[in-house]
Amino acid sequence: MAYQYVREPLRFEESDRLCQACETVQEKLIVWTLLDTGLRVSELCGLTTEQILWQQKAIRVSGKGGPYGKKSKKRVVPMSKRVQTLLEHYFTINNSWPIGIRQVQKIIKQIANKAKITQEVTPHVLRHTFATLALQKGISLASVQKILGHDRLMTTAIYLNFTDAHVMEEYATKWYAFSVHLRTILGSVAFVLREWDQTR
Repeated sequence: MAYQYVREPLRFEESDRLCQACETVQEKLIVWTLLDTGLRVSELCGLTTEQILWQQKAIRVSGKGGPYGKKSKKRVVPMSKRVQTLLEHYFTINNSWPIGIRQVQKIIKQIANKAKITQEVTPHVLRHTFATLALQKGISLASVQKILGHDRLMTTAIYLNFTDAHVMEEYATKWYAFSVHLRTILGSVAFVLREWDQTR
């Protein structure tokens, strides 16, 4: 299989800074939706109110590929609570997405500059960031594949190749969290044993 180049995704700390740097509703609509759904920028800019499945908390997307040519493949993408709230407010008074692809790309670069992120940040980098964070949070590879709309699992599997920075970040958070959890369990066991010993 030919090598597939993947732009380096943002680390969790960087994606959080990017979200915090969003000041306007429009900026939040763009960044939060891309980061929380993994939509392609063309899919984001083509959003209409008819695609939002409010009861299911999801978005129905016509994406790349499919048996009948371009954009004939359908998929359902879950919405986070914050994205649903933003879209509910926006689509209450609008029927379609407000701006085009080039403007979205420009706004993301401006927000990345405000957040002092040094690497290039594009809509596709945010899509990659969603995939990487989803896998790190324990969402299965098959589920991420369906959310992203990939035909082949191998296309999604490239996101398993985390960068050194991602590995170090995950080690630091999960190793420490496990140690704290283990100490809590051992403390509880010791307490139960003491109580049991006193009642004998």
